[in-house]
Amino acid sequence: MFHPKTKRTLMSMAIAGAFGLMHAGAYAQQADATKSNENTDTKKSKKDSEQVQEVQVTATRYSTSLLKTPLAVTAYNQDNLSRLGVTSAKDLANEVPNVTIVQTNDSAIQVTIRGITSSNTTEIGDPAVGFHVDGMYSPRPQGAQALMFDVEQVEILRGPQGTLFGRNSTGGTINVISAKPDFAGNYGRSEIELGNYNKRQVNMIQNFKISDDLALRASFMKVTRDGYANQMQDFSEANLPSKGWKPDGIPDVMQRWNRKVDPSDYYTNQNEWSARLSALYKVNRDLRLRATYEEFQDSGAGGTAFKDCDSVAGTRYACPTGWGRFDLKINVPGMTDMKIRTLRTNVNWDVDKDTVLDYNFALADQRRSQLYDNDKGNMTALPFQITQDHPSIPGGNNWGTWPLSDQYQQTVDSKYVSTVHELQLKQRIGDLKYVGGLFWMHEKNQINYEVVDLYRAPVGLASGAFYAQPNRQVDAKAIFAQADWEFAPTWTATAGARYSADSKTDKDGLNLGGWWGQKEFYNGGYDPGTPNTPGYRLPQGHDLDYGPGGSAAAYHLYGTPSKNDHSEKWHKATWRLGLQTQINPNEMAYTSLSTGYKAGGFGDRTMRCGGDATGPNVRKCADGSANVETFLPYKPELVTNFEIGYKGKFLENKLSLSAVAFAMNYKDQQLTGTYFVSKFVPPAPCTSDQPKCDVYETWRTINVGNTKIRGLEVEWDYKPWPGGKIGGAFTLLDTKIHDYGSYSDDYNCDARVEFGLTPCAPVYNGLGPDNGKRLYDVTNNNLPNAPRRTMMLHFSQKFDLPNGFALIPYVKWNWRDKAYFDVRNDEFAHIGRFQKAYSLIDASMRLDAPDDAWHAELYVRNATDSKAAYWRGSGIGAQMNYAPVEPRMFGVRFGFSY
Repeated sequence: MFHPKTKRTLMSMAIAGAFGLMHAGAYAQQADATKSNENTDTKKSKKDSEQVQEVQVTATRYSTSLLKTPLAVTAYNQDNLSRLGVTSAKDLANEVPNVTIVQTNDSAIQVTIRGITSSNTTEIGDPAVGFHVDGMYSPRPQGAQALMFDVEQVEILRGPQGTLFGRNSTGGTINVISAKPDFAGNYGRSEIELGNYNKRQVNMIQNFKISDDLALRASFMKVTRDGYANQMQDFSEANLPSKGWKPDGIPDVMQRWNRKVDPSDYYTNQNEWSARLSALYKVNRDLRLRATYEEFQDSGAGGTAFKDCDSVAGTRYACPTGWGRFDLKINVPGMTDMKIRTLRTNVNWDVDKDTVLDYNFALADQRRSQLYDNDKGNMTALPFQITQDHPSIPGGNNWGTWPLSDQYQQTVDSKYVSTVHELQLKQRIGDLKYVGGLFWMHEKNQINYEVVDLYRAPVGLASGAFYAQPNRQVDAKAIFAQADWEFAPTWTATAGARYSADSKTDKDGLNLGGWWGQKEFYNGGYDPGTPNTPGYRLPQGHDLDYGPGGSAAAYHLYGTPSKNDHSEKWHKATWRLGLQTQINPNEMAYTSLSTGYKAGGFGDRTMRCGGDATGPNVRKCADGSANVETFLPYKPELVTNFEIGYKGKFLENKLSLSAVAFAMNYKDQQLTGTYFVSKFVPPAPCTSDQPKCDVYETWRTINVGNTKIRGLEVEWDYKPWPGGKIGGAFTLLDTKIHDYGSYSDDYNCDARVEFGLTPCAPVYNGLGPDNGKRLYDVTNNNLPNAPRRTMMLHFSQKFDLPNGFALIPYVKWNWRDKAYFDVRNDEFAHIGRFQKAYSLIDASMRLDAPDDAWHAELYVRNATDSKAAYWRGSGIGAQMNYAPVEPRMFGVRFGFSY
């Protein structure tokens, strides 16, 4: 096969010879020149292969070299992602400096960059790390679960993106750039992967050149894998005769959904597919149209947490003998049905050689139903923890600890529809180039959702809340511009600004039920009798098998619903200033000052002290104030980031280096969880094991703190010898919390006394909003999921074999420092919410055939089977739960091109 230059030269020689224009000597001289050119080209190609290749990124909305882009950005192409075993954004959890990614139980992911995150993944929450596909914002965090396949590149931008990617990008942005149709011809690739836990994965890509003006690209990916959970059916019975709980051979936990499932349907499984069809049409030399339609289907069981037996080993909270690392007792098998349909279009017009106009549109329709076992058999009280007498014992009902825990949550149905429009004008005028644009995103979200506790103190009646939200709307508009001015031969100044206007509205939303026992839950399918009277009994496992029980069916019996109609607005101007110098053709340095903003929000209507202002569930506030309604609003969060960076190539372009130092101010961080609202007057005095029975807490978002974040990120790639490549990253991160507000340290107070640990602070009984809190100062503590140091090293070596084959071994070592999962930063023995430092090791061996005709690869991820956790917390008392990193995964891939 001739080099293209050789082909052209030989053709010219043949034509000249045919017309007698070249004599023999000249022909020989030309042939020698051709041979010389071939040698030169071969040497150049070899030299290029021994250098670190330039990577182009779109982080500035222009295509620029990664090493000349004044941003902290990491990029991966499809080959990188395949080698790393990445099939969705959650698989990048340990791959990017200062980035942590955790899967939640509602089919979403929670991304943390430099300690900044969002813990609200519901229909009213916004991510702190913007997720984009082809530059278009994807608002729901569930969308980030969609499979990453046939991508051109994935770019992860760290730090606030307040101008060009401004929608809620306080922490950073992930931009997935899909592969586009091209006019290179008809070609395709396929890859099959087989792995442990019965993993089966197939990827297929086909490019079609229909004409010189029209090209199509089709791609498909399907992944199935058994769950690594050891899932057993739950037939639990309460057993404590001394308090009246006597087993009778009938399960006490609900059996309505309990069924034996295959490992392919265990929690932690995978059952997903996705398909994409793209078209590129060249209207003329200057105008191009592109359209992409994509479908994603997730039919998995969902993720889950497990009982952390190692943490409580040797204590009276220890797991039962023989309880395994991934054991679960399940009476509600996980079921997910999530479909995302997306249409993206682009019009690209080269107005002239210096001006480009882009219009992008995206329409996404996400629908999901889901059933999830909240307790997973892990949160059943141990015998010594039980203080609740059986309801058959007169006067036995109290606020104590029950022997039964049976909880589930269900997304009955949901529909999230979003539209995104973005118009961009890019222009160069002499030494100035700029990007200006308009952005408009609108969401209309609907969900019917319930969460149920089958045995709720004090009387054991089922309690549940049903949220009927038919019309929650989010509207975000922005105007933005950013300009780069090359004011000197090697100097460029950057200035950008964005004005954002956000609004959120809840129309016709209803809250039904509540967290007190209610016979209505049973919808007439079961009558427990009247609490504290003869004949009252708790339901057993099969009493709720039939009939439309549950909040979703019985909500019309719950009385007057709580209406959620409410609306709020916010607006903010964010900006970026930067200065960049090209030290020489291979080295640059930059500095920037930028801001980011994430809109505020509000929750569901509730009463300030819980319960009702009047009626059978009346509550009186402990401070004597009126029990008025509130939507628990919260403010926007703001980030200011100062950054100094350096990027360069050395040693004849064999070494590339990028280093970024940053200082961030993180103000009014939004935290979502179960937080204190107020104190109320309880119906009876609190018992010693239920000291918070007079405290109203609810799931809500609060604003806290003014956190100082400082850090350093270093990345490098080095080709020290032919075929060899060494790369890695190193980070330092210091997150110091200031002005947090009133943190209440009421975590496992009894167990802390038992273990001789730092006790909880006494309850504050003074006047004001801190009444009822156990005040603790968290000043100078670290943000959750923000390890102080991380390090990654990877090595590969290409061995050229006879006949054009190549063998490439690869190994990667990833180390993460200790991380906390709560701002308390506790390192308590047995009940600590932290993860000590740990390492993960991945390795592979790949064989490439000549001309990339096919390849085969053996791989292993988490080779040492690390037991590290992404999250850790307590269930009942000191019983601990954790979300683990995936266990050892291994398999083989085989792919071919055609």
